[in-house]
Amino acid sequence: MRKIKIIECPRDAMQGIKSHFIPTEKKVRYINSLLKVGFDTIDFGSFVSPKAIPQMRDTADVLSQLDLSETKSKLLAIVANVRGANDASKFNKIQYLGYPFSISENFQMRNTGKTIAQSLKILNNILSIAQRSNKKVVAYLSMGFGNPYGDPWNVDIVAKWTDILAEMGVEILSLSDTVGVASGETISYLFSNLIPLYPNIEFGAHLHTHPDLWHEKVDAAFKAGCNRFDGAIKGFGGCPMAKDELTGNMPTEKLLSYFTAEKVNTNLNSLSFESAYNEVFRVF
Repeated sequence: MRKIKIIECPRDAMQGIKSHFIPTEKKVRYINSLLKVGFDTIDFGSFVSPKAIPQMRDTADVLSQLDLSETKSKLLAIVANVRGANDASKFNKIQYLGYPFSISENFQMRNTGKTIAQSLKILNNILSIAQRSNKKVVAYLSMGFGNPYGDPWNVDIVAKWTDILAEMGVEILSLSDTVGVASGETISYLFSNLIPLYPNIEFGAHLHTHPDLWHEKVDAAFKAGCNRFDGAIKGFGGCPMAKDELTGNMPTEKLLSYFTAEKVNTNLNSLSFESAYNEVFRVF
């Protein structure tokens, strides 16, 4: 039976909120409720500049208060540069360093203030830091399914960058629909062609979506062989550096309903998920 990994992304859900700062204790309570569900991984925070993403300035404080005593979930933190990777690598509780790498020059500058060439050097350094600190890197190939910023985009460009990152030693590559432009056809084509070519890479789907388009995207990725899916309860969040405020994260509850219909066992605790689902309204 296929094993599906669901990565819950409260960091992605929270990071774009600029109207107010979510108190640390609320974040801790919410993430602790998620840890009881049994998700493969919790994308819980980021070690980035507080000027760029002020909502995540308390990530280290949140981490210190998480109850990891009875969870099988692993923790992932986003980093955008070498400093952030060094900071995150000091924490034994963190298993994964996530790095957003865009194949769009415009978006890479917008997201991290670096060119693609500079970002490749940073990623190489992050891979070395992760190896030294016994962690793994999750590389997010943002604009993986299309590009509204005017840069050239086609499936061959995605394939080229996948090959480059594979040569660098990336073992987990999450194709990211950063602004929700992916069609089922594109998703299906990329996963069905890339997954067989790179058996040593674990491919993931980080899909942003409008509420009425979620099923087509999940269905295409799953049937093309993808076994790793990112989500956020209620679809909150999305990329604060992207231009489409109407496009949120893939709702986790929709992922679960899809896999239930497909008779795929996600090994999640349904009662704990219901509790976490209720907790989300205290946060957002």
